[in-house]
Amino acid sequence: MPAPKGNKNAIGNKGGGRPSSYRPEFVKIAEEMCKLGATDFELAKAFSVCTATINEWRNRHVEFSSALKNGKEPSDERVERSLFQKACGYTFESEKIFNYQGEVVRATCIEHVPPDTTAAIFWLKNRRKEVWRDKHEVESTQTVNVTVTHVRDQLSRKLTRIASAGAERGLAEQPIAGRA
Repeated sequence: MPAPKGNKNAIGNKGGGRPSSYRPEFVKIAEEMCKLGATDFELAKAFSVCTATINEWRNRHVEFSSALKNGKEPSDERVERSLFQKACGYTFESEKIFNYQGEVVRATCIEHVPPDTTAAIFWLKNRRKEVWRDKHEVESTQTVNVTVTHVRDQLSRKLTRIASAGAERGLAEQPIAGRA
């Protein structure tokens, strides 16, 4: 059946189909949302489309694709820095507030967050895969010969027994539905 007249995806047809809900103003909105950490799912929800549509816009509109990349990059880098700090441990200055004899007292403190083993492992598995990943590939030049005649002979004997049992009961071979 030929494609309906006006189907822009069919060869030889011009135009047709539902118009895209993409708007040029989505570029700036998407970039700002991505800077705030929005995911593709959240973008889709904000634009009242599905995530497949976000992917389609990314592929069809260079400026939209660039906006997503530029918007997500600072957030990704911030998370990367935070993961690194958590993996290594860090020290920071904080302020403690106390009530001493009815008066509010503020005291500056130095606090230390110890290294986190899970964050360190995650970091190393991603940054130094060749050393830290769980699966290691090993190359071997040995050859292995496998003979499957035993399995083939067993299967042949079982099929012969089944066919014999069917013949003894008076069952003839029936063609399988859909086969000639």
